[in-house]
Amino acid sequence: MRDWKRAATLPVSFFRQDAVAVARGLLGAVLVTSFEGRTTAGRIVEVEAYLGSTDPASHAYKLRRNRQNQSIYGDPGDWYVYRSYGVHWCANLVSGPSGVGAAVLIRALEPLEGLDVMRRRRGLASERLLCAGPGRLCQAMGITRALDGAMMRRSLAVVKSGGSLAPGIAVATPRVGISRGRDAPLRFVLGDSRFLSRPIRAEK
Repeated sequence: MRDWKRAATLPVSFFRQDAVAVARGLLGAVLVTSFEGRTTAGRIVEVEAYLGSTDPASHAYKLRRNRQNQSIYGDPGDWYVYRSYGVHWCANLVSGPSGVGAAVLIRALEPLEGLDVMRRRRGLASERLLCAGPGRLCQAMGITRALDGAMMRRSLAVVKSGGSLAPGIAVATPRVGISRGRDAPLRFVLGDSRFLSRPIRAEK
């Protein structure tokens, strides 16, 4: 992997693609946060695409709106952060045209920098489990609802290009932990990563 510190932040034009293209393109990219003067970084190894009004698993299914999901209808490249089960924050990036409600959930990272900060935030020593899941990674990276609705490029949580991936390294599986739209292969992972939230074999 090339030096992510010198890599460019992903442009808004990248997020104007459909959610599947954005999801695939985010694999290998690096999420960098700078909250309270502490820098943390992790390579994106697992994501899920949510397609908007036609996707029964999406928060924007049938274009429903409430106080919690307004940011999913924002501009491409905006953050959409929601609380899952009233406990964990989950970070998504809006994709496609504004108002469609499509987004990509970041599910797991390979920790790269600021591991001591991540461990303090998580109260956990295991490197493999620091960011293995959407709630875990948000806690480790310091992401909260305060990020919701922010333009990624101008926020304290940016995504930098990770370069192109070797052919065949990205694997598609069904999404995790949903009750509707479970069979759609819209979870994308780096198949050689040990930092996934759930092993690929568990989806078979």
